[in-house]
This record gives sequence, C-alpha cells and structure tokens, in this order.
Amino acid sequence: QVQLVESGGGLVQPGGSLRLSCAASGFTLDGYYIGWFRQAPGKEREEISCIRGSDGRTSYADSVEGRFTASKDNAKTTMYLQMNSLKPEDTAVYYCAATYYYCGNDNGYWGQGTQVTVSS
Repeated sequence: QVQLVESGGGLVQPGGSLRLSCAASGFTLDGYYIGWFRQAPGKEREEISCIRGSDGRTSYADSVEGRFTASKDNAKTTMYLQMNSLKPEDTAVYYCAATYYYCGNDNGYWGQGTQVTVSS
C-alpha cells in the first residue's frame, strides 16, 4: 500500500525536544517535495518546512527557524522533523507530505497526522 506513516508525537514540556518520523511505504521520497505542516485548533494549516524536490534546498517558517530541522534518510524512505526548544504555541497536529511541483499541494501523499502537545 502506498502511504506515509507518521510517528513520534506526544506530550513534552516547554524547552524539550521531539523527533517526528514519516515513513514512506510503497515508494521512495526521491524527487518529491517533502513538507511538514501543522494545524492548531481554530487555526489554518501552516507550512513549517519544505525540502524542495528540484534541488534539495530546505526552507522553514519564521516561527520554527533555528529550532526545527527537517531531513530525510539516505535510503530516501523516511523523513524526519527534529524539534528543539519547544514552546506551548508549537502545540498542534503535525502532518508530513510528499508532493509533486511544490510543497503542500494535493498531488502526492499525506501522512495521517500526529499530535504534539507542549505543556508543563
């Protein structure tokens, strides 16, 4: 079955770290635009990182720049989001996506989402 399966969410204290994983099943991530997104209750979905399929360049939203790092493994089957110095405002459902042409469009695959809660 062709899909993305996320893992790694949970509850963490402010200032803590989490690493999200997103495993591709039935395909490799080579050539896709790899994005991480989040959506908090009552807010629109936010793109927080994008690794461009065209040249591998990575971009981040201002809200996570310097704290989050997106990557993928050499086998190009799993992508990661390392989240450090977490803040309560990072609480959201996080989604991974592997898409064509640009990050976040409907041409590709999306993970099921994983909850991240930052709270003391």
